[in-house]
Order: sequence, then structure tokens, then C-alpha cells
Amino acid sequence: MKLDLSFYTRENVVQISKELLGKALCTNIGGNVTEAIITETEAYAGVTDKASHAYGGRRTKRTEIMFSKGGHAYIYLCYGMYSLFNVVTNVENIPHAVLIRGAVALSGIKTMLERTGNKKFTNELLAGPGKLSKALGLHFSLTGISLLHNTVWIEDKDIMVYPENILATPRIGIDYAAEDALLPYRFVAKQNFNIVPH
Repeated sequence: MKLDLSFYTRENVVQISKELLGKALCTNIGGNVTEAIITETEAYAGVTDKASHAYGGRRTKRTEIMFSKGGHAYIYLCYGMYSLFNVVTNVENIPHAVLIRGAVALSGIKTMLERTGNKKFTNELLAGPGKLSKALGLHFSLTGISLLHNTVWIEDKDIMVYPENILATPRIGIDYAAEDALLPYRFVAKQNFNIVPH
């Protein structure tokens, strides 16, 4: 079942980040459908979070979508090479977001391999936000797209990730964020999902 607006517009970005673990990130790009179970996320708490692109209320052409109501995609180009996919959360003008850092492939493997130039499937295919976006066709040109429609969306497939199976750590690659770099806002599902990709 596709997640509805009420999932995304809640206040607690950390809780949403945890609850996205085990959900299926789905895309239909050019008629090619791909699905992956989310296994790693990072929460970014908007204007008060020094690691957030919207820290201090910073609004640019790139970050403006973060200030919309939840349920949109914020996809930005990193190092001029990698598109990184984020889920915008909370209500309008509160720019919370969750970076999707890793996933386990569920369906559309042939398409994922073609997009990434890999000949053979391995568990590393979606390990890392850049790899994940490339495999699922999540290009930065799609930033701002609604997650309530049928191009990019997230589904609940009744996969439960229990609190004891969630590892919380500091976020990765944000040394510039001073004390906020130490916040335990990265979440990793430690359990084996026993998925047979196809």
C-alpha cells in the first residue's frame, strides 16, 4: 500500500526516518518499474540542524522544495556526479528531510544492472545513496516530484523492523556540522529481510 500524505507530514523527522526502514522505494521511469526495501536512512531536522541544507532558514533554488509540505522528493547533485534522494517531511515551511542511504533490491534487477553498468547482481548494488539513486533512476532532474503519484513512491509491504533491530549512529560525511555531526540521526536496519530479488 502506497504511503499517504499523513505519513510524511508528521513533526518528528527522526521517527519518520526510522519508520522508513523496511518500506519499499518504488520508481516507474520510462516504463521500467524498480523496487527496493529501504535499509538505511538519515534524518535532517531543518533550520536548527547544522547538517541540513536548510539550516538557518537557507532558501535557494535547490532547497526551496524542502520548504514545501511533506510527501515530495528532494534530489540534489553531490560532487557534480551523484544524485542523492531525500524524502521531504513535516508541514509547509518546516524543511525536514530524510536521506535514503541504502536499500535491498526487490524487483527490476535487469533495469538496475543496465543503469549502473553492472554485469552481475550483488548485495552491494544499492549500498550507498549514489548507487541507490542511479539504480532506481532517481536523477536530480526529478527533484520536487510528488511521492503520492506513480513515478516515484514509497509502499508499506508489511515488513516490520523492530526497534531492537535498528542501529543508530552519527550521520556520514558531515564533519562541517560541528556538534550536530554527532547526533545519532543515521539509522540502519540490522535484520536480514530474506528477499529474493527479481
